[in-house]
Amino acid sequence: MKKAKENSVTPPSGPLNIKIGGKEREFDIESPELPDWVEENKLTAGGYPYDKKMKSEEYDETLEKLQIELVKAQAWLQATGKRVMALFEGRDAAGKGGTIFVVRQYLNPRTARNVALTKPTPTELGQWYYQRYADHFPTSGEFVTFDRSWYNRAGVEPVMGFCTPEQHEKFLDETPHFERMIVNDGIHFFKFWLNIGQETQLERFHDRRYSPLKSWKFSPIDIAGITKWDDYTKARDSMFERTHKEFAPWII
Repeated sequence: MKKAKENSVTPPSGPLNIKIGGKEREFDIESPELPDWVEENKLTAGGYPYDKKMKSEEYDETLEKLQIELVKAQAWLQATGKRVMALFEGRDAAGKGGTIFVVRQYLNPRTARNVALTKPTPTELGQWYYQRYADHFPTSGEFVTFDRSWYNRAGVEPVMGFCTPEQHEKFLDETPHFERMIVNDGIHFFKFWLNIGQETQLERFHDRRYSPLKSWKFSPIDIAGITKWDDYTKARDSMFERTHKEFAPWII
């Protein structure tokens, strides 16, 4: 059986040659200048259907209406003791953290929690794979979001070699059963996938590299993953095929 690598990577150095839309491109994260081809396509990359951003006023008005509904939903949870759990997955730099921020912005923090786990400890590595996530599931009246989740084993882990092919296959087999138990226990369960195109991702990586406010988001895995776009796509498609179920659908 192939052995999984240690949960760390050494990113490539220097300019990277990548293929986007059938064209060979060179991208250097250490260059302060963002390439023109990234700048030109960062909004419409990946099939995004609009060529202009939503106006700020329209965005703010729409967001406020949605946030009011979330506040109402939280009041309902507290009154009924129901539970909500939402997973946020997606491409690296797709905006999971930012989306979770606006979801939780006006919720009562006493009963709204976000879970963003670091890499597993030696103790956690010896446990049932799902255990460290289940420890954070909502109790009565709670609204819990996950900024990444057990679906690490469907994406970054197999792509980067942090799990074996056998572990990946076992995960895809067992996860629907695990999520069936979640739903059967009465938790209102949601799985969101945030998608972006390659140029958008590169622009956001570049921003992380040079923004002092976002540098904490920048990691070696970001760089190592730039040349693995197609591998991530294959892993994502397999994940959708095997874990998109009527009782626990993916919302893209």
